[in-house]
Amino acid sequence: MEERKWWKESVIYQIYPRSFADSNGDGIGDLNGITEHLPYLEKLGVDVLWLSPVYRSPNDDNGYDISDYRSIMTEFGSMEDFDRLLAEVHARGMKIVMDLVVNHTSDEHPWFIESRKSKDNPYRNYYIWKDPRDGHEPNNWRSCFSGSAWEYCEETGMYYLHLFSKKQPDLNWENPQVRREVYDLMTWWCEKGIDGFRMDVVNLFSKDQRFPDGITLPGEKYGDFSPYAVNGPRIHEFLQEMNREVLSKYDIMTVGEAGGVTTDEAKKYAAPDGSELNMVFHFEHTDGAAADQKVIGKWDHGKPRMPVIRRILNKWQLQLEGKAWGSLYWDNHDQPRAVSRFGNDTPNWRVLSAKMLATCLHMQKGTPYIYQGEELGMTNMPFSSLEDCRDIESINAYRQYVTEKKLISGEEMMECIRTIGRDNARTPMQWDSSENAGFTTGTPWIMVNPNYTEINAEAALADPDSVFYYYQKLIRLRHDHTIVVYGTFEPLLMESDSIYAYRRILDDHTLVVACNWTDQDQPCALFPEDDADSRTNPAKELISNYASHKAGILQPYEARAVLFHISKQSPDTWSCAGRDIRF
Repeated sequence: MEERKWWKESVIYQIYPRSFADSNGDGIGDLNGITEHLPYLEKLGVDVLWLSPVYRSPNDDNGYDISDYRSIMTEFGSMEDFDRLLAEVHARGMKIVMDLVVNHTSDEHPWFIESRKSKDNPYRNYYIWKDPRDGHEPNNWRSCFSGSAWEYCEETGMYYLHLFSKKQPDLNWENPQVRREVYDLMTWWCEKGIDGFRMDVVNLFSKDQRFPDGITLPGEKYGDFSPYAVNGPRIHEFLQEMNREVLSKYDIMTVGEAGGVTTDEAKKYAAPDGSELNMVFHFEHTDGAAADQKVIGKWDHGKPRMPVIRRILNKWQLQLEGKAWGSLYWDNHDQPRAVSRFGNDTPNWRVLSAKMLATCLHMQKGTPYIYQGEELGMTNMPFSSLEDCRDIESINAYRQYVTEKKLISGEEMMECIRTIGRDNARTPMQWDSSENAGFTTGTPWIMVNPNYTEINAEAALADPDSVFYYYQKLIRLRHDHTIVVYGTFEPLLMESDSIYAYRRILDDHTLVVACNWTDQDQPCALFPEDDADSRTNPAKELISNYASHKAGILQPYEARAVLFHISKQSPDTWSCAGRDIRF
């Protein structure tokens, strides 16, 4: 068995502070709101709380544009509020991971304010400045939020790079002083007692210093920067330096957001020697699962196909085995709600579907991440117009594709936003059935999903069969059964269009997991028929979202995880309590 680590055995809960709980009635979630709800998180059983950015920010991109890394956003509270939250979290046996956003800062950060003043300012080289090319941008790179990735600065007649919003200028990681500033602020937070970092767009830090043009699609003005700014030439050098200077000095957890990362690259970022990070987030299953259904750009309103998702997730399981640790997630602050995107959020199937998805993910190898409200089965938001949205990505895309280029209709774009827009995950946490879902006594910064009267934490806690208690059991199983954490992964039923199945193996135990992704009965012969006499039953069911089963059948959205005590007879046959079982 590989080396045991606390972060491998943990379950992470992501909090989007702006939408979690408002303690002072201003319509915006805050740190004290999180502190007040720690008993809820403790009851759920999670080990680590990952906070999306709480630093001071003008909020052009909801906190991912930081103007002061050592101060708390005024809307969220004070540093004293943070210190109290940290102490209360630790007192309950949990940990806190901070969101580290250091590919870019806000344009209101003091470094950038100085940098733009003159070409010889001491902070000029903290950012990436280039002269115009033929009177235009230095190259054709497209921002992730639409338009050019370059912004002209009248003060000096040069352009600065921003791979995201123009209010998020990219830091120049080629400058050793920039790296030193980053390591200093990381050390400051580690000394405060935090337990790790989730690193935003970590694989964008290093850029090809030639800054060549990216490939453009037909009819597009701007090109793809990915070949020159994703997994760049010095990224592993930078992260190994960060590890030597900061990470290796503390017992902390690190996970890097790495869109476009391959399994081969992930093995470098999360190598077992611990020279860089503990794990990375890849986006293959969220970005690639519906690649044949794209409407325009990244936007689609189709349903991902399970066989495609299975192929992607299984590839990551198999190729990282023994070579890197993986992360497991369905949704986060940048993704739509899991039960709406991957499952079935209709009233008849939402609960079963949410439990099925949870089983499918949490029984795999890697560290699981739960996004706030996922444990309630919260759903996507029925946005009716762009005025309902707050996300800069959705707003810019609508303006680009509908208003300016008139490539698709406004309603079709809204359908895309309702399907995969980031605001789906950012609507307020649904605490109870009172006004505004118990999130705030004021006017919420973004509208509350109207289904909060049926889907909320108060109702879930009162229902022993709720999605909440199912997640609680899944978390407990990971804590109690070593095979769930460290067992090797082997896929099953790869030809099925309906069932996602696999087994986990550790010593003389095999855990068999099967999940029906459809609303119809599906044949499944992975489990022996239940014995009337449990004393002779060779299997122990760890969890299922059905109270009773049909022999040889998985019922609609049924999930089962069954533990066998086995001895291996042949590559495909095991002996279990005197029976041969073929998987």
